Amino acid sequence: MCGGVYYMIDGQEVRTYFPNPKACLPVKTKHGGIELLPWGRRQHQAGKLPLGGWARLDSIYGGRWDRWRPIPVKLVISQFMEKDMEGTSHWFDVTPGKCIQGLVAHWEHERRIYVVTITPEMEDAVHDRWPRILSVSETKCEKRIPPEYGK
Repeated sequence: MCGGVYYMIDGQEVRTYFPNPKACLPVKTKHGGIELLPWGRRQHQAGKLPLGGWARLDSIYGGRWDRWRPIPVKLVISQFMEKDMEGTSHWFDVTPGKCIQGLVAHWEHERRIYVVTITPEMEDAVHDRWPRILSVSETKCEKRIPPEYGK
């Protein structure tokens, strides 16, 4: 379910994990820059946005994120981490030319990023949720999601 990520920003390597309340994810901006946004919300954190750090694609399609004015984005991440059934961490490379899809949720002045997840196609997958991978060459993430998803 993507419990940790590795990325480079301004020449610095960053490895962060969702349980860290200061965890941020790198979002690619419309102008090609990178903006760091807080990764989800934890139980003890103030705010009105949903708890957790992930958004199921089927829940997005089902309209459950509509009240948070979701905006699809690309996350510039080199690797993500998943734990197996025994709790052992495994790091997976994001293929060059690919990125992970994120969702920016809004509530008044609060903005947080959530990793969009899908049901994996692999029969022997460790989890029932896997980050949604997109092509970096696509001009907009909206090409793969319903038109009402960014309104």
